[in-house]
Amino acid sequence: MKKVFALMAMACVSMMANAQFPQRTPTPNDTLKSVTVNADKSVTFRIYAPGAKTVTLGGDLAGYGDIIPAPKFVKQANGVWEAKANTVNPNGGTYRYNFVVDGVRVNDPKAAATADLTAVVNIDPEGDGFWSMKENVPHGAVATVYYKSSTFNNTRRCHVWTPAGYEKGNQKLPVLYLIHGGGDNDYAWPNVGSAGNILDNLLAEGKMVPMVVVMPNGSVNTDLFTDDMMNDLIPYVESHYNVYTDKDHRALAGLSMGGLETLNVSLLHYNSFAYVFPLSTGWFTTSKDLYAKWEPYLKEHAADMNKSFKIYKFYMGGEEDIAYQNCIATREAFTKAGVKHEYSSMPGGHTWHVWRHNLHDFAPLLFK
Repeated sequence: MKKVFALMAMACVSMMANAQFPQRTPTPNDTLKSVTVNADKSVTFRIYAPGAKTVTLGGDLAGYGDIIPAPKFVKQANGVWEAKANTVNPNGGTYRYNFVVDGVRVNDPKAAATADLTAVVNIDPEGDGFWSMKENVPHGAVATVYYKSSTFNNTRRCHVWTPAGYEKGNQKLPVLYLIHGGGDNDYAWPNVGSAGNILDNLLAEGKMVPMVVVMPNGSVNTDLFTDDMMNDLIPYVESHYNVYTDKDHRALAGLSMGGLETLNVSLLHYNSFAYVFPLSTGWFTTSKDLYAKWEPYLKEHAADMNKSFKIYKFYMGGEEDIAYQNCIATREAFTKAGVKHEYSSMPGGHTWHVWRHNLHDFAPLLFK
């Protein structure tokens, strides 16, 4: 009798569970593969959005003129939208992406995206790109670091790369401060930027000197970021890492919005950095007040800047880079004031494809 009651009880529990949690009708999303890397290095993107009116792609492959034609999504009969995107580099690369569904940005629900960053697709079939993790290369460490900011009166986060063997070494190292762009945070350079892999590979190849690379969170007001860097972040790094504390052993680089922060920090504190690299950036041509502020300042301090900076080099992602005209105007202001600087450009637009190449290019120039 007890066995009968037990079976009846189990049956009741099962019926209640089914009543409370009815079985969901399967959809094409259950088995959907949202990203497929094709043999020709193009990428097919898919998202299940049966009620959507429009779907477009955001991120590095969203389209930049003739360099990266904008992919066009077509809705299939089963509610899956599909589009093929071409990549900048036929040899592969790492690209961030997201979907825009009826005008709303949507992270790929099928990808291992985080709250910190858009999902990433890696196209590296041979595994031999300069940004790739290679088995025969000693790997440094990328640490998540928290420090107290008196500027913001809170605890802020950054990421720090240290070269392989740093923990057991006693050699003082120089420091590169490397800033992300707008819409990203300090997780961007070590993730989609592949900074750790790029630096590991360069160091293993003997193409750069050992250094510490600090990747701050620049998603704040530019002026406050400058104060935080000079008054809080740099003192923290120099008190917690075995690094040099003089100008000649400090470098600064940043992309897009981070490039504006790089300009701001480096020009106001030109005696604190010997190497500066603004990437895909420049003061907006419509911001007349900025030029009215900076042009006389540049002229006043040009001689001292030229003595202090060993390298001041702008990088740009070709004419299709959305910051191209801003960079031209900014460089003209530098030239007019007599501030020496260099310039380099490559096709690719305002994308991580370009910025990874930039890091790979300027890291070997530092501290020599």
